[in-house]
Amino acid sequence: MDTLTRIRAFIDVVDAEGFSAAGRRVGRSKALLSKYVRELEDELGALLLNRTTRQFSLTEAGHIYYRTAAEILKEIDNLADLVRAGNSDLKGRLRISAPRTFIDADIGQSLIDFGLAHPELSLEIISDDRFVDLVEEGFDVAIRITRLEDSTLIARKLDDFHVRMCASPAFLEKHGPIAHPSDLAHMPCVIDTNGRSYSNWRFVDRDGTNFSVPVSGPMEVNSPLASLRAAESGLGVAGVPDFIARQKLEDGSLVAVLDDFLPHDRGIYAIYPHRRYLPTKVRTLVDFLHGWFRKRADA
Repeated sequence: MDTLTRIRAFIDVVDAEGFSAAGRRVGRSKALLSKYVRELEDELGALLLNRTTRQFSLTEAGHIYYRTAAEILKEIDNLADLVRAGNSDLKGRLRISAPRTFIDADIGQSLIDFGLAHPELSLEIISDDRFVDLVEEGFDVAIRITRLEDSTLIARKLDDFHVRMCASPAFLEKHGPIAHPSDLAHMPCVIDTNGRSYSNWRFVDRDGTNFSVPVSGPMEVNSPLASLRAAESGLGVAGVPDFIARQKLEDGSLVAVLDDFLPHDRGIYAIYPHRRYLPTKVRTLVDFLHGWFRKRADA
């Protein structure tokens, strides 16, 4: 009997919360499942389940083993599904939701490159800054630029994401240096209304404490590109996504301030509903995007 079969038996018993329920679910006897779990414990030299005549519970070792083993089994099952499917799913339509910030920036090229690499697929890309409901609205994948929160969806990180605080050299010469985020409360700021924090900008102090600064200014706009242009024109300080601000920062049109106070809890993610039996076309897109961003980071 191979180890994988024993692991499956253990996972089945834990998921079903009992040997009898697991046996009914997978079509095996309670005695056989108990035998497999006992053999797994003997192989590991550790007790995974505390058993009584009426119930069982996971030991500390069992909790640790279950978490990792369940993930390994999912990946094994996904790999088997992928091999069985071959390339048969690499056709038809792939419906993708992505924010305008992503589509309009240079990183939007990643989706174009995917389309070039897989001309047998028809891509329907919907540019929408709201968090769409993938299942209800029929999306295969969503690109999100956000802080990752608890979700029933599956997320794969594509890249780090930072908002850079930017101002023109002329603005800084006129209004003086910006040494601490609290200085922004007394300066004109350009507010991108797409941001969750809106007019209360988030920062992290040097001791790791999170805090926010209320800001106001002459312009509110739901476009990071417009915020960028406004900051470049000297209208105020703007919080601009790093992948949009990069070129202007490099050529000196804009100056980054307060980098030491920026939070690092956000990223660019590919989000999809399920991991098990994931369609090949969805997995292919997510893997392609992950590789595209890795190559970009290494360039």
